[in-house]
Amino acid sequence: MSKNSKGAAGEGLSAATRLVQIGRDPFSHERVINPPIQRGSTVLFDNADDLYRAGPLSDMKGYGLEGLSTQDRLCDALTEISGGIGTVLAPSGLQALTLALMAATKAGDHVLLTDSSYGPTRRFCREVLGNYGVETEIYDPRIGGDIVGLIRPNTCLIILESPGSLTFELQDVPAITAVAKAHGVATLIDDTWTAGLYMKPFDLGVDISMQALTKYQGGHADVLAGALITNSEEWLTKLKTMHQMLGIGTSAEDAWLTLRGLRTMGLRMAHQDRVARDMARWLEARPEVAQVLHPALPSHPDHAIWRRDFSGAGGLFSVVFKQFPASKINAMAEAYEIFSMGFSWGGFESLALPSTVQITRQFPARHPNGPIMRYSIGLEAPEDLIADLERGFAVLNAA
Repeated sequence: MSKNSKGAAGEGLSAATRLVQIGRDPFSHERVINPPIQRGSTVLFDNADDLYRAGPLSDMKGYGLEGLSTQDRLCDALTEISGGIGTVLAPSGLQALTLALMAATKAGDHVLLTDSSYGPTRRFCREVLGNYGVETEIYDPRIGGDIVGLIRPNTCLIILESPGSLTFELQDVPAITAVAKAHGVATLIDDTWTAGLYMKPFDLGVDISMQALTKYQGGHADVLAGALITNSEEWLTKLKTMHQMLGIGTSAEDAWLTLRGLRTMGLRMAHQDRVARDMARWLEARPEVAQVLHPALPSHPDHAIWRRDFSGAGGLFSVVFKQFPASKINAMAEAYEIFSMGFSWGGFESLALPSTVQITRQFPARHPNGPIMRYSIGLEAPEDLIADLERGFAVLNAA
């Protein structure tokens, strides 16, 4: 790589600068700033030895499904910003999660899954892994080091999500990973909320970090992708092998769009973090609100963990309202003119999602005591968002 390469950022640079630099090398592709989109299925070889040596575990590409130069650039960037040694791409965040679960388990194994996990992860463990003879046990996300009491001889994996989906509990990740390492158990965390920027899972002892690139990395609600990043050669080999066996591929176009999104992700997330905290504080003072579930607020029960393990916050949080009927909560969401209603998050447009019906919790203490709305803060002006929230409250309070 030439001295003009942008493939790896130097030590001591800020995250925003590194995101601009990583995953590109203009002097290797006609001095154009952005890498090209390379499409292809068949890869040609000079001899039979190379033909049969190539593949995902070698230094030679064997087939386009493994990903070509465009996907490699994205993998390099994600690996560098997250502090891992390698990355495997998938066509969605859920596909990345299920790929990791398939690579980590076999019949007869026992998996520990946080009660605050993403709903489709829970369903996959129950309906797919369960049919393959893998037992999944749900644990309290705030269990911390007491998870040692749930470890069995056949426990192979602990799945973490911090903050939790919809209810935003933070987990004591170092305490859990310390127990896992002491018992030879792997750990997998969903780190989509910080996109590898504001929490460093590998510094906290995690083996595999999953990120739904659809969210902040893509940033424009027009790409579907996911990634598994690891700091373990053993796990990188397992993930690449399962990736090949399942025939998973991520398109060059989606990889290129995600790379482009990375260039502005630092600035976007800083804005979304700042405005989300302002919105959360404003909402916390409203008489209609019972609780704001945002880990960066001092009122959050896990705020001390956030201060210890995070350097910033995602622009996603939930609000628990007082006991209004669901029809009133839905009417409030429908009255918004700037907040749109839809799934996913992390894009430039602010979203509001009535979420009560989505929440399934085994531990009753983790179920919000009231209707819940999840807010994803976009790039709009905060004063306009406040005005939109006030518009919704007027409908909520109407007779």
